[in-house]
Amino acid sequence: MAHALIPPDVLSRLKNLRLAAARSTGAGGIGQHASHTRGAGLEFVQYRGYEPGDALRQVDWKLYARSDRFFVREAERESPLTLWLLVDGSASMAQSDRARPEWSRLDGARLIAACIAEIALRQGDRVGLVGLHATDLRMLPPRAGTRAHNGLWLALQALECGGHFPARARLAPLWERTRAGDLVILIGDLFDEAAVALAERLAAAGREVRTIQLLTAEERDFPFDGSFLFHDAETGAEIQGDARAMRDGYLERFSAALRALDARLDAAGIARARGALDEPPDRVLHRILAPGAPA
Repeated sequence: MAHALIPPDVLSRLKNLRLAAARSTGAGGIGQHASHTRGAGLEFVQYRGYEPGDALRQVDWKLYARSDRFFVREAERESPLTLWLLVDGSASMAQSDRARPEWSRLDGARLIAACIAEIALRQGDRVGLVGLHATDLRMLPPRAGTRAHNGLWLALQALECGGHFPARARLAPLWERTRAGDLVILIGDLFDEAAVALAERLAAAGREVRTIQLLTAEERDFPFDGSFLFHDAETGAEIQGDARAMRDGYLERFSAALRALDARLDAAGIARARGALDEPPDRVLHRILAPGAPA
């Protein structure tokens, strides 16, 4: 089922990527994220004296042979991560480039989300999905293991876009289901004030938040020439004019808006990445998966 969403060449390149959390409280079980609890894990921390009930496999027999005393090896317990993928479902996600009109921003977001989910599930992490729509939230609770794959892929394929980014009151289920220490990755165009505010509030509430801003190539490059009518799918606003005459001013304002967004996310401690529809998804993921990765 994963192959239905992720092209084989991209799927093969995901093997070199790993999802790591800056902090993880875990949810029980053994995964690939170090928590602050101790027990039988993978990374050695210290020795302590043997106590009744300790597993014999934790006893360091070489140390016993030298000291004639029983010691057990303590390690940081490796805990699975709870990951939430938030996908913008507002009308602007239907936008595409003229060079590839059948590939919308939502299609790109689906692919990136599928790639992240594939990496996380391979690691034993729990993955949940939220489609952010104006009228409701399409929420799939976090699950792990091979049985989680099919539900995630079906939910991603069912995502639709339209209307505005959901109002703050509609987002209440996010606060009920996510927990401090959960990793939340928001994927969208991040042009909505409500989307940026959501990321800031989640970060302030102790969630580890990362954002992936997905642009069209035409937004990035403004390659238009001649007379054009530009239409905002969410507000209905329209601007008509000569594209060549508008280009320099547009690119200057767009660049300034991106710098302001970056500064705002940085101030909130939110890791960020930016990509476009003409980029391979794994190239975008290289910028965001490792904690502290540059945009």
